[in-house]
Amino acid sequence: MKRRLGGLRAVGPFWTATAAAIALAVLTPLAALAWTALGAGIAHWSHLMAHVLPRAAAQTVMLLAGVGLLTAVIGTGCAWLVARTDFPGRGVLHWALLLPLTVPTYIAAYSYVDLLHPIGPLQGALRALLGFESPRQFRLPDARSMGGAVLVLSAVLYPYVYLSMRAMFSTQPARLMDAARLLGEGPWGAFRRVALPMARPALAVGVGLVLLEVLNDVGASEFLGVTTLTTTIYTTWVTRSDLGAAAQIACAMLAIVAGLVWLERQGRRRQLGGAVRSMRPAPRLRLRGARAMLATTAAALPVLIGFVLPAGHLAVLAWKRAAEGHGWSAEVLAGARHSATLALSVTAVAVVAGLIVAWASRASGSSRRPQRSAWLRVSALGYAIPGTVLAIGLMPPALMLDGWIADGLGVPGLPMMSLGLVLMGACVMRFLALPVGGIEAGLSRLPAPLEQVARSLGETPLGTLRRVHLPLLRPAMTTAALLVFIDVMKELPASLLLRPANVETLPTLLYAEAARGSYEHGALAALLIVAVGLPAVLLLSWEKKR
Repeated sequence: MKRRLGGLRAVGPFWTATAAAIALAVLTPLAALAWTALGAGIAHWSHLMAHVLPRAAAQTVMLLAGVGLLTAVIGTGCAWLVARTDFPGRGVLHWALLLPLTVPTYIAAYSYVDLLHPIGPLQGALRALLGFESPRQFRLPDARSMGGAVLVLSAVLYPYVYLSMRAMFSTQPARLMDAARLLGEGPWGAFRRVALPMARPALAVGVGLVLLEVLNDVGASEFLGVTTLTTTIYTTWVTRSDLGAAAQIACAMLAIVAGLVWLERQGRRRQLGGAVRSMRPAPRLRLRGARAMLATTAAALPVLIGFVLPAGHLAVLAWKRAAEGHGWSAEVLAGARHSATLALSVTAVAVVAGLIVAWASRASGSSRRPQRSAWLRVSALGYAIPGTVLAIGLMPPALMLDGWIADGLGVPGLPMMSLGLVLMGACVMRFLALPVGGIEAGLSRLPAPLEQVARSLGETPLGTLRRVHLPLLRPAMTTAALLVFIDVMKELPASLLLRPANVETLPTLLYAEAARGSYEHGALAALLIVAVGLPAVLLLSWEKKR
C-alpha cells in the first residue's frame, strides 16, 4: 500500500530518483573542488599566504563592505521615496529604477573605464566647460580604483535592495505609522524608528543577494583594477595553470559564500515569518516645491548612473562603428549565435530539471510540515556559488569523464569540453534555482483539491502533472525560462573557463576587447547583452505591479 502524505499518494521512484540525481549533480562540483584542494598539497600555500591571499582577501572585504553599504543606502532611500511619497516622475521611476539590472557589472565597468578616461568624452566635456585645455590641468580621480569599483558595482546592483525594500515598505501596516505620527514623530522619525527596523529582514535579503553578485564578478573587478579572491582564482588557473591552488583559494572563498547565504536565508525566514500586510494602504506623503524636486533628482540619479550613462555611451560607440562600416562584424554575429545557442539549450534543460525537482518535492512534502524537501534546497545552491568556483570544481570530473570517453570510444581530444557540454552543465547548475523557485512558487499557489480530484479519478502523478498542472504553470515556467535565458546570455566567469577552444560568446568577446583596450570594438556586443536584459526587467516590473 502506497504511503499517503497530505491526502496524496507519494510520487513514484522515478520522480524521487531523478530529483535526487539532479540535486546530487549540483553537489558534484563542490565535492570535486574539495577533493582537488586536498590533493594539491601545501607546498605553494606558504607563497599564497605571504603574497597573494592577504591582499586579495583585504580587497574582497573592502569591496563587499563598500558595495553593501552603498547599495543599502541607495536601495532603501529609493524604495522609501517610491513606496511612501508622491513626487513628479514617480510613476516612471517606479519601474525605471530597475533598469540597471539590464547592465551586467562587467559591462558597466567596461563603459565607465572608457567614459571616464582622462581623454574620454566626460572629462573632455568637463574641461571644456571649466576652461581647461589638457588633462594635466584638470582630471577626475581614476576610475580604476577601489572607490571606482564600489561606485560602479553599487550603481548596477542596488535594484536587489530596492525591490525587497519597496515590497516591504508598501505592505507595512499603516496603523503603526499613524501611531508614530500621533506620538509626535515626524516623517523622518517614523521612518527611522518604525519603518526601517521592521524592514531589516528585507534589507538583509537584498544586501545578501548584492554581495553574492559581487563575489561572482570577474570582469568588473579586473577592469577596475581591484584584485579580489574571485579574480585571484581565475588568474591562478589561467596564468599559472595551477588548478590545485585555484581550488584551495576557491574553498577558502566558499566560507564567505556560506556566510552570505546564511545572512540571506535568515533575512528571508524572518521576512516571511514577520510579514504583516496592512488592511489599509498607507497613504503616500505628497511632496511639493523644493522637496519634490529633490526627491525626483535623488530617485533619478541612480537610473542615470546605473543605466542611462553606460547604455548611452555604448549606443554612441556602436553608432560610430556602424557609421564607419564596422557594425555587424563576423565576430559579433558568431558570438551572438554561440550565446543564443548556449542560452536556449541551458534554458530548456534547466526548466525541465526545475519542473522535476519542484514537482517531486511538492508531491513528497507533508501537509503537516509545509517545507521544501532537501532536494529542492540542494538544487538551489548553485545560484550562490560564483561561476568561477563552479567552473574550477567542474573541471576535474569533466576532464576525467572526457578521458573515459576518449579511451572507450576512441574519440580524440576532449569531446565534452569541445562540444560545450561542460559549459552547458555549469550554467544549468548555476541557474537551476530560478526555475525551481519559480515553479515551486507557482505550484504552491494552486489549490490542493485540483490534484486530489485528478488522483482520485485514477490519474498517475505524470498524468496529473501533464493535464492539470502544466497548463496552470505556463506563466511561471515562461517567466523562469526568460530569466534563465537572459542570465546565461550575460554569464562571463564560467564561459571564460569552460567554453570550447576558439569559440567566443558575447561576454567573452567583450572581455577580450576590453583586455586589448579596444573598447569601441566591443560596444555592439555589450549593447546586445543590455538589450536582451530589457524584457526581463519589464516583465519583473509588471509582475510586481500585479
